[in-house]
Amino acid sequence: MQELNDLSDTELLFQILTFIAPLSGALRQRFENFIVRRTYPKKHRLLAEGEINRHIYFIRQGFARAFFLDREGREHTTWFMGAHDLMISVYSFYTQRPAAENIELLEDSVLLSMSWDQLQTIYAEFPEYNYHGRLVTERYYIQSEERAILLRTKDPAERYQLLLEKYPGILEKASLGQIASFLGITQETLSRIRARRRI
Repeated sequence: MQELNDLSDTELLFQILTFIAPLSGALRQRFENFIVRRTYPKKHRLLAEGEINRHIYFIRQGFARAFFLDREGREHTTWFMGAHDLMISVYSFYTQRPAAENIELLEDSVLLSMSWDQLQTIYAEFPEYNYHGRLVTERYYIQSEERAILLRTKDPAERYQLLLEKYPGILEKASLGQIASFLGITQETLSRIRARRRI
């Protein structure tokens, strides 16, 4: 089987979407007409709080996070996304209303993007693609619920271990402060957990 990284941009996306359900030739052609490849540097802000998320992104290469600022100006990371993930601000994208979060790239990234309007055109022209859209939406809700359960039922060391298993290279991409805020712990607690793991 050909390595995913050896595939062209659209073939990679098609292969991943085909895991959900087959794509017709006409649907593939429509995707190829709409998809735009974008390259951004580390620390690029894809979305700022108050802006409307008008594009959905497929991460060809790279790593990103979403975060919000509390009243004291402190950052709270709400999710991480890596290569081959689809990425949006769920509320803002689906409602086309201002976002309450920011999306920032944590390393140089290659993204494939499509606008909200283009996606609506695909839904209208290809009703079968609504099935893909439903499953992508379900995936986001499942991930949100998994994080809520993680924070309620696992101790800090278990949360950290599960994050490392999901994103093995995260320590080279995200700061300890970003990781700690995602896990719902202080950076000092995270440092103690990491020190115990090295003993």
